[in-house]
Amino acid sequence: MAALRFETDRLVLRKFEDSDVGALYQLLKDEQVNTFLPWFPAKNMEEAKAFYEKQIAGKKYYYAICLKDDCPIGYVKADMDDSYDFGYAIRKEFWHRGIVTEADRALIEQLRQDQIPYITATHDRNNPRSGGVMRQIGMRYCYSYEEQWQPKNFPVTFRMYQLNFDGQEDRIYQKYWDLYPTHFIEADV
Repeated sequence: MAALRFETDRLVLRKFEDSDVGALYQLLKDEQVNTFLPWFPAKNMEEAKAFYEKQIAGKKYYYAICLKDDCPIGYVKADMDDSYDFGYAIRKEFWHRGIVTEADRALIEQLRQDQIPYITATHDRNNPRSGGVMRQIGMRYCYSYEEQWQPKNFPVTFRMYQLNFDGQEDRIYQKYWDLYPTHFIEADV
């Protein structure tokens, strides 16, 4: 069962609340933060609220990343479809401090305890720092694929990473490989 709240040395991870929309807007409106995320920056609080209602509210593994003051500065999440897609974002003034890695490891431990079989994550090849986070939390590169990315409508080469929790170390999530005709394995990842 997913925890409602847990703590690390520096962080509180907790479920988002309706009152967090203002803090969420600070993340969603930043163009630089949203460059590699699959949506356009939020233009106003109404768009942030709509995002919260559609993407976050009621999701089992969607957590606000907070400093000990309990104000959200980012999020970490795992979807509950067949991809178990793992994702994260944090306001840019908190980049390069290991905060996302710390939050990711905490959620991964919860997913293991809850017997989720694996997680996947993808990153744009032009965003290698995200791939670095994936490797730091134990994920391994599996393959790359090209997608006409929506809603932004431009081609992106994604790198797909996976972390198996159930002992099936050779399992590779094939959906993106099968879905996109241009797919390959990069030797230098």
